[in-house]
Amino acid sequence: MMEIQLEKETGLIEAILFLESEPQSEQNLARISEFSEDVVKLVLEKLKEKYAAEDSGIELVQIGGGWSLTPKKDLWNYLKERYGKKNEGKLSRAAMETLAIIAYSQPITRAEIEALRGVSADNMIRILVERNLIKEVGRKDIPGKPIQFGTTKDFLQLFQLNSIADLPKLDETESERFELAR
Repeated sequence: MMEIQLEKETGLIEAILFLESEPQSEQNLARISEFSEDVVKLVLEKLKEKYAAEDSGIELVQIGGGWSLTPKKDLWNYLKERYGKKNEGKLSRAAMETLAIIAYSQPITRAEIEALRGVSADNMIRILVERNLIKEVGRKDIPGKPIQFGTTKDFLQLFQLNSIADLPKLDETESERFELAR
């Protein structure tokens, strides 16, 4: 009997995840579905197993603290031309470099970014803020109290990361590249 009921609940949670454009937290899924968080957790485990099957083109992933249905990574090369954000979504090499510096060194000031890049970062910071990939996260406690930047939930979503801790680890040479002479 519980299995039949869980199947209905699984269907509802699956439909909610399909219809929501943003990743959904377990609390949101419980609120929307009116199920307890314990039931939502059981359903998410069941859905993860379902989508782990080799013949499934979708997977259930945790992104930015929420759950989302996404195409499996190995299928993205076939899908990105039609379904990916085309040219307007692409970031220049300079913007990607600036974003990487911010992601690995956050919180970081404009001057610190420029010290690492060796060039002005004004335009790149403006572009990244406009795309909501970075935001002001505070002010550094030094004279002038410069603004510090960090990444956003949109950044995590774009790169399908659950948290900044999920960024790929840097080797020693790469790690030195992101270190400031403090």
